Amino acid sequence: MIPKQLTYRDRLQPWHLIRHLPNCQRLTVARFARRRDAESYQNALRRLMPAVPHTVFVNTVPVLDENTVPIPTQLAIEV
Repeated sequence: MIPKQLTYRDRLQPWHLIRHLPNCQRLTVARFARRRDAESYQNALRRLMPAVPHTVFVNTVPVLDENTVPIPTQLAIEV
């Protein structure tokens, strides 16, 4: 995967709530500006659909200069 610059929307809403699908696929359910909002939404979905797994993660791309090797990062947060 080639890293890309974050768009303005990505910088405004870096927190994603994803639903895990079969065959290692995922679906972005919602995007949030704050982690607390994403976790609250995840808790609401957990009460409504307890059998469906959801994960909150932050999508970041590191700041690059000419001496670094680009490595895309995704931090998954299990609650």
